[in-house]
Order: sequence, then structure tokens, then C-alpha cells
Amino acid sequence: MTETYLAIDFGGGSGRVIAGYLSEGKLELDTVYRFPNRQIRMGKHIYWDFPALFEEMKSGIRMAVEKGYRIKSIGIDTWGVDFGLIDRQGNLIGNPVCYRDSRTQGMPEEVFARLDIRKHYAGTGIQIMPINTLFQLYAMKKEGNPQLDIADRLLFMPDLFSYFLTGTANNEYSIASTSELMDAKAKNWDFELIRELGLPEHLFGEIVMPGTSRGTLKPEIMQETGIDYEVQVMAVASHDTASAVYAIQDAHTDSTKAFLSSGTWSLLGTLQEDPILTEEARQAGFTNEGGADGKICFLQNITGLWILQQLMALWKEKGICTDYGYLLQQAAASNIPTVIDVDDPMFQNPSNMEVAISEYCTAHHLPFPTSEGEFVRCIVQSLAHRYRKGIMQLNGLLPHPVTTLHILGGGSQNQLLNRLTEEIAGVKVETGPVEATAIGNIKMQMNHT
Repeated sequence: MTETYLAIDFGGGSGRVIAGYLSEGKLELDTVYRFPNRQIRMGKHIYWDFPALFEEMKSGIRMAVEKGYRIKSIGIDTWGVDFGLIDRQGNLIGNPVCYRDSRTQGMPEEVFARLDIRKHYAGTGIQIMPINTLFQLYAMKKEGNPQLDIADRLLFMPDLFSYFLTGTANNEYSIASTSELMDAKAKNWDFELIRELGLPEHLFGEIVMPGTSRGTLKPEIMQETGIDYEVQVMAVASHDTASAVYAIQDAHTDSTKAFLSSGTWSLLGTLQEDPILTEEARQAGFTNEGGADGKICFLQNITGLWILQQLMALWKEKGICTDYGYLLQQAAASNIPTVIDVDDPMFQNPSNMEVAISEYCTAHHLPFPTSEGEFVRCIVQSLAHRYRKGIMQLNGLLPHPVTTLHILGGGSQNQLLNRLTEEIAGVKVETGPVEATAIGNIKMQMNHT
């Protein structure tokens, strides 16, 4: 049997169970199972279907066993900010709400009517975005949500999956840092802030660092997945961005190199030993998220390929060709000059992305796309211009200007975007690995088991 490590990687649109093992000293990956993830509108809110995702995860683990892998450990990574609440008996109180839900609209303005925004950033170091956990919890408190009254613990998505595998409830550092409720220097909860917001303090438990064991699989999980030996569940850098950056961490000792984790979101930044908490960093929209080995991922959260993904889903429903290579070929031949602000709130979760882009263009007196190729070209060059802006802002905060941008993740395969980024941003572009998140996840397990 091949001894392997399992990376369970949940994204906004899909999840994967990936086996990683060494062969002749080289890391080999095997995607054992892929499954869909979706957002479900029900009543007033948008939810994640946590029970279905948990069942899919168990199916993937069982498939790995059936393929003959002997699992040494399991690591789980997900997107940031979202969470589930469990009660004193260990039960999940409702499905986690998706960060694209509208409940946080207007919450930052309300919070900072009572808090000093500069002092707040100097403590948490987190880019203020309505989707952040702070504003989700504040919205729940404001509406008198009874879940807060009966909840015993708050667990971020990877914490929640790990909890139901092992029975151990704690919060991993990198995912907790996305909440905007941590002290960036102390790497612990900012309880003064939590009290000031009137949130229940007992929800926020022990923070563990990447590389910490969260315990072993519960007997019932072992039985369901066909495992008859002990398997560790490791706290990896469980925010998917932190895992992706860990995959290339050894190559980022050069202060002139920045990374871009490219997927549904684009995360543009650099690795730092300490948080950068200046007013200039706040105004430029940078965040100080936790990374592996206690490092800081100093970055901007930028709307990434989400806009294109939504367009492709819309075109698929209409029966229009959505072959990625074909669309990029059409985009390369297009010369539409339009550049949109990819971070504009109107692109966050519209019912029709084509209409949203057309309305934006009309409001800003821009030529609007009329073909699929023009839509793709517009999005890709808009992203390249946004990356240029981010690099220029980084250059104003770092001692040395960025000369190389390392693009990793699924978006690194978009050769048109890579070429336009190099041309428009004026930096050398390096690409890969595509599976950076899974590699970082598995690398952390290998280094700590």
C-alpha cells in the first residue's frame, strides 16, 4: 500500500480530494475525487450545503482507501471568512451562510460609526470588506439572531470539517486571521474588539498554528470510510491562499517578487515576517493574513475570475460554446478597449453578469462588449490593469519595487491574462504550480507528521 497524505480542498464552486505521495523523492498528486459545491438561496439567505459537502468528503476518503492508499494524515483547506456555529452538545446550528449573502450590506458603515477605523486597522491589519466574519456576526447580533444565544463555539469552515472528523474544536491561525477579529501582532483574538462589538466571547476558542495535529479520525468516521488504523487530521494553513503561498514559500526569499494566487479571487501580495499596519497600507486596501510558519501574507483581495466564471455559467445555460481555449482565442483577437473596475460591488453577485457589465459600461460611458470574445477580453484586460494598480501600491509600501509576479493556481493557465499582465503591469511573470493549494496542504502535512 502506498503511504499517502490527503489534501481536501474546498473551493467556492467545487471540492477535491487529492492524494499526495513521494515517488523517487518527487511529490506525486492523484485527484481521487471531484465534487460540486454550490450556493443555495433559501428564504432570506444564501447558504453552503455543509452536510452534503461533509458527505462528499467522506466519499472521497473512502475512494482513496479503495484505491489502495494507506492514509497517514488528512489536511483541509477552504475559502476564508465563513463559519458554522455549534451548540454545547456539539450540534451544528444551521447551515453556514455564504459570504455573498446580502446581510452584511451597510454593516461596515455602522461598525465604523462607533469604532476608530485607523486604530482598528492598526490592530487587526485586515482589509475592510463587508464579507468579513466581523460584519457577518455584527449583522446577526443586530437582527437578534437566536443562533448567537445558543451557540457554544464558532468554527470556520476548515475547523468545522475537522471538528466533525475528530471531535476537536479549535481555530486554525490562517483561517481565523481572515475574520478581522484578531490582533495581527499577538496572533490571537482581539477580545477588546470582540467585547466592544458586543459579541459572545466564549465563541472564540483556542487558536492553533499550521502543523498542529487536531486529533485522529473518530471511530464512526473510520468505519464509514473503511479505515482500520489511526489517521491524524492536521491543521494545515487552512485558508486556501495560505496553503497556496506555502507551496512556493521557499522561492519567495527575494523581496522583489510578489505572488498572485489566481482563481475565483485574485490574491496579490508578498510574504512578510511581520504585519504592515500603517495608515498607507490601510488606505491602499492591503490585508495582513496569517500564513505558515508564523509569516504574514500581505496582500490585496481582488475580484478574480469570478466574473468570467459567472459569464461562462450563463452562456452554458444558453447553449453557447464555453470551451476555455476557444473563448481565449476569440478574446485575443478582440480589440475592445473597455476596462471595468472588477472590484465594483455590482459584480459581487448579480443575477445576470452580462447585464451587470453592460449597465456598468453605460453608467461609465464605455463601449460595452457585444460578443463572447469581447466580454472575455474586457474581463482579462481589466484584471491585468487591476494587477498593475496593486503592484504600484505595493511598490509604495515596500523597500524594493516588485519586478517579478509569480502567478499560481488555476488562473495561471490563462496565457492571455499572463501575457497582458506582463505587458500592462510591466513585470516579469512566472507561472505555476496549478495545484499550489493542494501542494502546500500536503507539504505542511509531510513536514509535521
